[in-house]
Amino acid sequence: MGIRHWLAAGRRLQRNQGGGVLVLFALLTPILMGLSAAAIEYASLVKRRTELQRAADSASIAGVNQFKLANADDAAAISVATSMVQAQARNAGGGTPQVTARVLGNHSGVEVSVAETVPLTFGKLLNMPSIDISVRSTAKLTGTTRLCLLALDPLSAGAFHLESAARITASDCSLYSNSLSPAGIQGDNAAVAKALSICTAGGYTGSSTIFTPPPAKNCPPLRDPLIDKRGPIPGSCIHLGFFVDPKKLIEGIDDPAYGLNVVSGNVTLEPGTYCGGLHITKGAQVTLQSGIYIIKDGPLVVDKNASLTGVNTAFYFTGVRGGLLFDEKSTISLTAPKDGPMSGLLFFEDRLSPPDLLSLLPLGGKGKAKPAPGGFIARREYRIISDNARTLLGTIYLPVGRLIIDAKKPVADHSAYTVIIARMINLYDGPDLILNARYGSTDVPVPNGVGPSSADTQLTQ
Repeated sequence: MGIRHWLAAGRRLQRNQGGGVLVLFALLTPILMGLSAAAIEYASLVKRRTELQRAADSASIAGVNQFKLANADDAAAISVATSMVQAQARNAGGGTPQVTARVLGNHSGVEVSVAETVPLTFGKLLNMPSIDISVRSTAKLTGTTRLCLLALDPLSAGAFHLESAARITASDCSLYSNSLSPAGIQGDNAAVAKALSICTAGGYTGSSTIFTPPPAKNCPPLRDPLIDKRGPIPGSCIHLGFFVDPKKLIEGIDDPAYGLNVVSGNVTLEPGTYCGGLHITKGAQVTLQSGIYIIKDGPLVVDKNASLTGVNTAFYFTGVRGGLLFDEKSTISLTAPKDGPMSGLLFFEDRLSPPDLLSLLPLGGKGKAKPAPGGFIARREYRIISDNARTLLGTIYLPVGRLIIDAKKPVADHSAYTVIIARMINLYDGPDLILNARYGSTDVPVPNGVGPSSADTQLTQ
């Protein structure tokens, strides 16, 4: 009787415990679910804060990088930084956070603050419908860097264009296009562009494998850094003697469209005004004395195995039928002046010269150049086809002209530095343009507004 009593009591206790567990589980379930929801919401907030911080870091770097470029101002840096955050931090609902950007010191840094109000689901149960998230990032400049290529055209597609395995390498400096076109920078057909940074006032076309890094879009157009530069005044025309052209009637008749001053011998030329252009041809070996060579009313042409060498020399193009052609079978080695009115300038053209509507520039060994992208018609064309133009030390400034480089070998790679500013810049058919920025290794100065104008970027916060 006693044993049966205890067994019955045990069974009643088990039934009571089972019911208690069910009741306890029912009471705790909402709490457990709430804790799980809170954990998920917290993880989401942490993820969102990380996204905002990443966008702020990218924006502060992009903003301060504007000061590495010529004539950038506070407004440009703030605009780029704000646009970068808005592009990278847009939330799933399509909204954008609040962004504040400001320039620090004397263009030495950019601080970006980002704030966003995030609605809460679980927080509503605790009378907390939302929470504010804020992050901040500061990037500053140290060291030096450079602007080494600027396409000035404000509207044309392909203002800076490269195709057909063309390469441009500017490891220590920046490439920039002022064109507001959605295709202001174009890269096609296995072309490659590598630079410290690449920026376009409009957009760009081309696969991600072409550009390193990818171009930043919607950058503020830069003021022409050499807009105030004035060219030299032409003097009396130089008249070359008969003996500089000993092959006048050999290997073909000289075409006056290539330049009225023809050189086919081994000579040294003096600075001055060459009226009607200058044609160096038929194996001529020409050495230039230091100074300024004004090419007036005609082109500068080097072709047919001729060579042109000059130290501390500059070329100024003015008048009608201007332009330049360094043909395939030519050897070019030129460095800009280290002082004087064209200090640091290798090529410079008169902005007011009339356009060459008849396109009288010689055709050259490759035939006529490809037309410019977007139907652009330049006043003059400057074309480098030479497979031996390794030294072009200085600044090439062609504010209304089109620079065409379609050599098949490296161009300018032996130069301490090369800066290119032109209305349009087109690379075709496999050239390898090297834009060095070794300013300390030459006594040729860089014109104010280009070259080392700011500093490398460092995140400090």
